[in-house]
Amino acid sequence: MAQVKLLGFWYSPFTHRVEWALKIKGVEYEYIEEDRNNKSSLLLESNPIHKKVPVLIHNGKPICESMVILEYIDETFEGPSILPKDPYDRALARFWAKFLDEKVPAVVSTFLRVGEEREKGKEDVCEMLKVVDNELKDKKFFVGDKFGFVDMAANLIGLWLGIFQEASGVVLATSENFPNFCAWRDEYINCSQVKEYLPPRRDDLPAFYQARVQLAAVSASTKK
Repeated sequence: MAQVKLLGFWYSPFTHRVEWALKIKGVEYEYIEEDRNNKSSLLLESNPIHKKVPVLIHNGKPICESMVILEYIDETFEGPSILPKDPYDRALARFWAKFLDEKVPAVVSTFLRVGEEREKGKEDVCEMLKVVDNELKDKKFFVGDKFGFVDMAANLIGLWLGIFQEASGVVLATSENFPNFCAWRDEYINCSQVKEYLPPRRDDLPAFYQARVQLAAVSASTKK
């Protein structure tokens, strides 16, 4: 029986972060796909407060929240470091990871909204991209000179943002508006650490989110 289990959704950037860290560390694990409409008793028992994925179970003990799990994996298992060793760089990494993680709801919900709500969401996302664009000037990685903690947290804007744009037809990140971010994103997508650990069923993600966008539009129209 596997000592490490991961409960997740195949389409979730949060789950992908954890899978990424486990693979970089070379940790063998059992992946358990959850159903968002029929969550398992194991998930509900392991994360009774939020009832959300991802949940890492190590030796029978559950750890919740993707960024918390990344730090746990880094501290618990042998292999390449995920967080920087230098205290200052580590503090910077935690700051930017928190910044990006807090912006996730705004990014996701923007592409599932319609009308005025979507327009307001677009403003919020562009404001976030402006901050990121300024930070990434002449930089290959957020912190330090190698792929790590913040870059895993940045999978939402590095990978999923493009998928959301494709699914919704709403394009916010262009090289004219955010040149530094777009240069970083292109480098990010082609980075060996990213290409080697792309999310499973990546080609299915646009269609999955397109269905979510269409469902949100239908739901909004019925409420009028």
